[in-house]
Amino acid sequence: MSLGLIFIIIAIIVLVILEANNHFSSNKFIKETQPYFKVLQEDDYEFLLRIRYGSDVDVEKMYGLRVRNGVVGIIFCLFIFLQQLTFAYVLLSFLIGFLLFKLPYMQLTNYYKQNLNKINLMLPYYLKGLEILVQHYTVPVALSRSIETAPELFKDGLKELVAKIDAGDSSVQPYMDFAHEYPVRDSMRMMRLLYRLGLGSQENKQEQLLMFSRTISTLQNKAREQKYKERLEKMENKTMMMLFCTGGGILGFLLLSMMMMMNY
Repeated sequence: MSLGLIFIIIAIIVLVILEANNHFSSNKFIKETQPYFKVLQEDDYEFLLRIRYGSDVDVEKMYGLRVRNGVVGIIFCLFIFLQQLTFAYVLLSFLIGFLLFKLPYMQLTNYYKQNLNKINLMLPYYLKGLEILVQHYTVPVALSRSIETAPELFKDGLKELVAKIDAGDSSVQPYMDFAHEYPVRDSMRMMRLLYRLGLGSQENKQEQLLMFSRTISTLQNKAREQKYKERLEKMENKTMMMLFCTGGGILGFLLLSMMMMMNY
């Protein structure tokens, strides 16, 4: 048994004893160190978490788990390389810890990419319902009334948007904050249009509504086209795979037949 492994076993036993006797708390340690790692949190991390797990997800808890995995990975690797601890091994330990920290984010990014069409369809679907409300109410009131029927993903952001408007912020910034929080297809352009619609007078409201409606229809068409394109590519890939398998099977059968004829 190597010296590094012995140190790991001893360290684990000591930590278990200390935690059992309430002299050490791993959860408290993670919570205390987590703010120092906040600078590493990605701008779209909260958005991706909400897409994957819903609006009720505990962002702080999930990020704390990432920090814990990274720190534990670094410590574990340092113990492994204890006998030959050079700068290269220290660097490797931190690299492994960083990869463990980044892995959940990469998984969320892959999930987002795989479900991009579904997510991008949510905004035009929501805006189509909002368009009907805007015909009867002002934009702030329409936004407030739309929260209940909005996709779960957008509800928290809409509540923040309405709260900022109710607090007296009449600038475009609350709309842009929403677009930054939910960076789906053309969200910034749609929020600008919505802001201008709220500023417009009653005389040209119908004209602005018509422009708003056309833009939503364009977004829906783009999402559908992308969806059909991906379906077509998927079918083409399956067809090519079938052709390769069929051709490979026939070629293998011919080779086997030729080998059997040569043996005879």
